[in-house]
Amino acid sequence: MSDTDGKKPLGLRGSRPGNVKQSFSHGRTKNVVVETKRKRVVVPKPGGAAQGTAATGAVRGDPSKRPAGISEAELERRMRALALARARESEEAEKRAAEEAARAEERERRRAEIEAKEREDREREEALKAKAEEEERKKREAAEAARKASQPSPQQPAAAAPAVPGEAPAGGPRPGSGPRKAGDRDRADKKAKPAGKGGGDNRRSGKLTLNQALSGEGGRQRSMAQMKRKQERARQKAMGGPVQREKVTRDVQLPEVITVGELANRMAERVADVVKSLMQNGIMATQNQSIDADTAELIIEDFGHRVVRVSDADVEQVIEQTADKPEDLKDRAPIITVMGHVDHGKTSLLDAIRKTKVVSGEAGGITQHIGAYQVDTESGTRLTFLDTPGHAAFTSMRARGAQVTDIVVLVVAADDAVMPQTIEALNHAKAAKVPMIVAINKIDKYDANPDKVRTDLLQHEVIVEKMSGDVQDVEVSAISGKGLDQLLEAIALQSEILELKANPNRPAQGAVIEAQLDVGRGPVATVLVQNGTLKRGDIFVVGEQWGKVRALVDDKGDRVEEAGPSVPVEVLGLNGTPEAGDVLNVVETEAQAREIAEYRANAAKEKRAAAGAATTLEQLMAKAKDDKNVSELPILVKSDVQGSAEAIVQAMEKIGNDEVRVRVLHSGVGAITESDIGLAEASGAPVFGFNVRANAPARQAANQKGVEIRYYSVIYDLVDDVKQAASGLLSNEIREKFIGYANIKEVFKVSNVGKVAGCLVTEGVARRSAGVRLLRENVVIHEGTLKTLKRFKDEVSEVQSGQECGMAFENYEDVRPGDVIEIFERESVERSL
Repeated sequence: MSDTDGKKPLGLRGSRPGNVKQSFSHGRTKNVVVETKRKRVVVPKPGGAAQGTAATGAVRGDPSKRPAGISEAELERRMRALALARARESEEAEKRAAEEAARAEERERRRAEIEAKEREDREREEALKAKAEEEERKKREAAEAARKASQPSPQQPAAAAPAVPGEAPAGGPRPGSGPRKAGDRDRADKKAKPAGKGGGDNRRSGKLTLNQALSGEGGRQRSMAQMKRKQERARQKAMGGPVQREKVTRDVQLPEVITVGELANRMAERVADVVKSLMQNGIMATQNQSIDADTAELIIEDFGHRVVRVSDADVEQVIEQTADKPEDLKDRAPIITVMGHVDHGKTSLLDAIRKTKVVSGEAGGITQHIGAYQVDTESGTRLTFLDTPGHAAFTSMRARGAQVTDIVVLVVAADDAVMPQTIEALNHAKAAKVPMIVAINKIDKYDANPDKVRTDLLQHEVIVEKMSGDVQDVEVSAISGKGLDQLLEAIALQSEILELKANPNRPAQGAVIEAQLDVGRGPVATVLVQNGTLKRGDIFVVGEQWGKVRALVDDKGDRVEEAGPSVPVEVLGLNGTPEAGDVLNVVETEAQAREIAEYRANAAKEKRAAAGAATTLEQLMAKAKDDKNVSELPILVKSDVQGSAEAIVQAMEKIGNDEVRVRVLHSGVGAITESDIGLAEASGAPVFGFNVRANAPARQAANQKGVEIRYYSVIYDLVDDVKQAASGLLSNEIREKFIGYANIKEVFKVSNVGKVAGCLVTEGVARRSAGVRLLRENVVIHEGTLKTLKRFKDEVSEVQSGQECGMAFENYEDVRPGDVIEIFERESVERSL
């Protein structure tokens, strides 16, 4: 019995059976009968839409023909959705048709524009071609006329006439040739005329063979590319397009050494072209490499420019100052420098004028830096004061103060009179050739004696007005304010006599009064503007540094946009810390400023190298001998400002003698850094910080490496400590102290000992540990030590005066009766500088 029990197998209507072989694991397979459903294709009948609508209406109207489970409302909703979908499809189809029509119209418009443009180009090219052909035809007619003019007369035989290709025989036209058109004749002439220099289109005909190139047949001919370029230039000119400009010949400033890139920049040529020209001359160089002036001159001449030879020093010509016209000069404030001995009251006097307290801010109550301030008097006159330190270590700083000043106020204490630094200030004022006003300070003290000050000044050729001289003197008191008005009046009177003027409408020029490295603001320079106006954004060069003015800060701490003549300001924006006393000049471009700064830095480096190198063998030997005999104390100095660092270095140079000297390995501005500690460790030197501190990495490195760091805020303490340390390097002085004399009475010879002198101690005492000298007729013949000292037969340590003893010398036996023995002791004494 079968599985189906006589029933038909299950299947799908309209499907056909098929066998599928299934595979299982372990190699098992099974045949399965599957049935595939045929795809039904529906073909719409004509009038189907109407029928469908009728059917829809029938369905909607006849509930018996409506699909099961669908209500009237649901059917209505579906009908509305279907109508909306069909309306949306029709709208989208219309929109797509409109967009397609617009795109087709745009394509047609663009095609028409392109065709019109091409037509214009063709017409322009045909016009140019016709013009060129017309010119060529005129040239040919002129050449033909010239040729006919050079032909022989008709009386000469025809055979003598040269045959011209394409020309008709003498008897008339050739057989079989009819009348030719002008165009045909032109084409025939073009074809017959040979190519070459005098040819029609000046192009090569055919290929250029090696023999032709070597023999030079036909001379120099234009290439096809050159003809194309010529035609392109003519076409651009006719179309009104850009035409290649003519080459500009330039004057190229040429220093002794110049880089390839800078040479190309000065010639306004491409760097690649300059490098190519160098390669053609056998020199392989990149744009960053330098070439000498002779090679650069050849390249400049190859490019058709003119050479202007300049030296390296000519870079500073851009900062040369031109004389101002008298009508451009305007009145400026006088610059007054306050000078005098230390603790004579210079800063206190300036405080009284400014009504501020500056002394309290200075370490130890003394001025360590040059300060610059502006003061407005009651009469409306503006004065610029420079306060300079008075200690001897700041001599150079005072010298810089005198160089920029108009009037010097010499402060002398009435209770102390003229002191060494007062004399130095006098000398600086005389060297600067500036007028001087003597301010006799501390007049309120009980022991004040102003007449003694005037008398002491006479010894230095300074005669004050009270003693019938021409130097103004004013008695003042910084504490009580007495005489301050008279001092300001004297300054104003002196400035009126000087008639101080400057031109504010020009690039600024000034002097650096002080410079420092600020942690937050970078390098900062205190600049006193002497001429012109310094503005924010100006590019300047100062000494070996350059920069762009980022900010200007006046003496009150306010930011300003500009600073005119006689105005002191702090300048921010330098690339490095300048030296105090450097001159600031404003230039036009950063390139000029950078070039001048680099030139000055190289010149200074070469100068230092030349000064430090010994030039002869004798100098080398003398230097080596000195270095061998002299002990050195190496130190590192870091300060807050440049002027203090310079003053400390100068003070260190004065410490020492022929045996000991102080060598400053490095001095700089700013905090003590880890690199300073590394240098100090390598050299075994201590580090001295003046108003600065070491940063955290530097402190940690100093603790690890055992480098000593000392901090100071008063320069005297630093100088005294260095002197004390240098004194420790001095060798102790050996002094001899004579303790006795003895006369030799007899000489005995003792076995196992040698000669023994029987002596009488005539003065002092004789000790066995002392040194002895043997004198014979007051001439030293031996110096040594005692081998033995005996009294009777016993060894003793000393023998008093008036007693007899026996003495034997170490390694010496030439003793005679009558010789004198000098007995002394050596003691070591410490020395100091």
